Amino acid sequence: MRVNTLKQKIARKHEVFGLFVSIPHPIIIEMIGQAEYDFVIIDLEHTTTSMESVEELIRAAELAELTPLVRISKVERTEILKVLDCGAQGIVIPHVETLAQVKEAVHHAYYHPLGMRSLNSGRPGVFGKFPLTDYIAEANEQVMIVPMIESVKGVRQSPEILSHPQVSFVLEGAADLSQSLGVPWQTDHPEVQDALRTLHDTAQQCDVPYATVTRGIKDMQVWRERDVHIYVLGDDRNTAFRAYAQKRNDYRNAGGLK
Repeated sequence: MRVNTLKQKIARKHEVFGLFVSIPHPIIIEMIGQAEYDFVIIDLEHTTTSMESVEELIRAAELAELTPLVRISKVERTEILKVLDCGAQGIVIPHVETLAQVKEAVHHAYYHPLGMRSLNSGRPGVFGKFPLTDYIAEANEQVMIVPMIESVKGVRQSPEILSHPQVSFVLEGAADLSQSLGVPWQTDHPEVQDALRTLHDTAQQCDVPYATVTRGIKDMQVWRERDVHIYVLGDDRNTAFRAYAQKRNDYRNAGGLK
């Protein structure tokens, strides 16, 4: 099995940068890799991406030397099994509010003795080229479990959620968190920021790395001062849209056009 370089970098407290990938085309992954990101989170929650496309995106990530994670749509045995058998090196679990969700994900994502993932010698196991017992042990070392905390309940339950030993890092979800606090999309609202600080404090107490969905340079600087090293810089769609819009506006302004 491929070595999970993201896991190694996080353990060494290297700064790492990732993007959500919603456009199901391998060339997007290639561009992200050439831009020298560290990881991608292929999104199955907010997209209609097929499992065949997931496998192609993961293959592109491998070629681009990116760690491929997949945000699943729900904690469910078959979906977790399929994305891992496609070659994902970790799963991101949206809307985690209970320890039970993490326990169930671990049960489906890890082999014995950590879980009961169904045995298969597909592409991550190099199609049976090496002993399956060796692959099982290696897979359990490389797979990452990443809960997203996106609600008031999730923040309140975070000490219990982050107590699970297989949690690799925790990813905040300030957008949905703002909605659960009654201030939709006001991610800078004091109540939202207080909740994020509470989650970060809990992560530190549990010795779990914290990842932020960074919303600007100043935002990154704030979290860097809090010793955060994992940054998700939005997704491919809004990154591309803003670049397209900025380029057009720059040329319009340079030409004196309104």
